[in-house]
Amino acid sequence: MKIMIASDIHGSAKYCRELLEAFRREKAEKLVLLGDILYHGPRNDLPEEYAPKSVIEQLNAVKDSLLCVRGNCDTEVDQMVLEFPILADYAWLYVGGCTVFITHGHGYGEENLPPLKKGSVLLQGHTHIPRCVDKDGVLCVNPGSVSIPKENSPHSYLIMTESELIWKDLAGTIFNQRYHRGDCRCGN
Repeated sequence: MKIMIASDIHGSAKYCRELLEAFRREKAEKLVLLGDILYHGPRNDLPEEYAPKSVIEQLNAVKDSLLCVRGNCDTEVDQMVLEFPILADYAWLYVGGCTVFITHGHGYGEENLPPLKKGSVLLQGHTHIPRCVDKDGVLCVNPGSVSIPKENSPHSYLIMTESELIWKDLAGTIFNQRYHRGDCRCGN
């Protein structure tokens, strides 16, 4: 199974378009969006080519490929225009024997782990910083941000397979890669 994971589009038509081009190029089975889809939030500057209506149109066109969770900038009014569910605070996936807890990161996250068994994976966005760290036996993974990366990180997404975590910029260039075994721990 090959899953593409992205977070924090924040209404940027340009970076949403580039993300969907990468999704087609990657030929992943699913695109998981970790929230903050349409609105940029009061703490962020407007992302390049801010056009939420275009983002709505682009994502609705691939709605059957999406699995989304709610970010701190996502609201019920956003759900009224998006044709796929976005208001769940979390979701579960099972990849290569690993339990994967998916959330935005403003509630549960690396500093406030949900109740997970050791060897599980926590996927979160919110910080806009790509990351992979073992926290109390739980692998905490962040793809970074599609439109407003922080700490000089690239506009990015993550590919997750049964054995790898691969961080790429939107052009598809790998900038970090980790291998994990059946227990889901990062290794080199």
